[in-house]
Amino acid sequence: MAKIKTLMASLLFLFFISLPVLALAGKPAAKSIILATTTSTQDSGLLDVLIPAFEKDTGYIVKTIAVGSGQALVLGEKGEADVLLAHSPDAEKKFVEQGFGLSRRLVMHNDFVIVGPANDPAGIKGTKSAKDALKKIAEARALFFSRGDNSGTHALEIRLWKAAGLNVEDQKWHQQTGLGMGQTLNVSAEKKAYTITDRATYLSLKKTLGLEILVEADPLLLNVYHVIEVNPVKWPKVNAAGAKAFSGFMVSKKAQDIIKTFGIAKFGSALFFADADREDKEIF
Repeated sequence: MAKIKTLMASLLFLFFISLPVLALAGKPAAKSIILATTTSTQDSGLLDVLIPAFEKDTGYIVKTIAVGSGQALVLGEKGEADVLLAHSPDAEKKFVEQGFGLSRRLVMHNDFVIVGPANDPAGIKGTKSAKDALKKIAEARALFFSRGDNSGTHALEIRLWKAAGLNVEDQKWHQQTGLGMGQTLNVSAEKKAYTITDRATYLSLKKTLGLEILVEADPLLLNVYHVIEVNPVKWPKVNAAGAKAFSGFMVSKKAQDIIKTFGIAKFGSALFFADADREDKEIF
């Protein structure tokens, strides 16, 4: 009888100490999604406001991978992200046409600017055409830093050099950083060089740079962002529900209100224009 009591006591002890483990095992894992996005949304600080709002509303946890738009799309093609936020329209359209993405939705826009040192050795300040400004930089052989990372910014730069009729890839004054926008701006500032940047990232770092906006307001410098869900038919393991929730949030009134007011308090004007109620043809 004593042996039976001892055995029962041991079993009860094992049962109770295993309860915390059983509770943890039975607890559902936290919902999470992987967002691959351009560095400009990260460097500008916009995601620092949007993501907490999304997480609070939905219970999802967002893992952000901030890279160039080209790299973000590659992550989507490999099924290594659930949802994308990019600003490389031609590459995005190809991504969706090839069946990698779903529901490409317009979120917002701002613009690119050409920045450089205050002494402006190429004399481009006030030039109305971005192509003409690049021609002047080439003629002066003034130092220019390209991101060189297949990002949306890099894709725009390539289009502009091509439109200007210039091949600059082997020119010593045209150098590639292979870095994100914020880091490329810092390198350009250190070397007193020109570069092309989205306005939001520039304004967020302006105080530490010593670079000035020299060329702006050319329609060719428009910068448009879309959110794209990675296709679960291609990649069944992607979090399709989470991607849909994030995509829907980005075009919701709450997110759009955040976007349209972001930057006003600090910079005196918004860094992005909210576009969820518009179509691409109304912007381009």
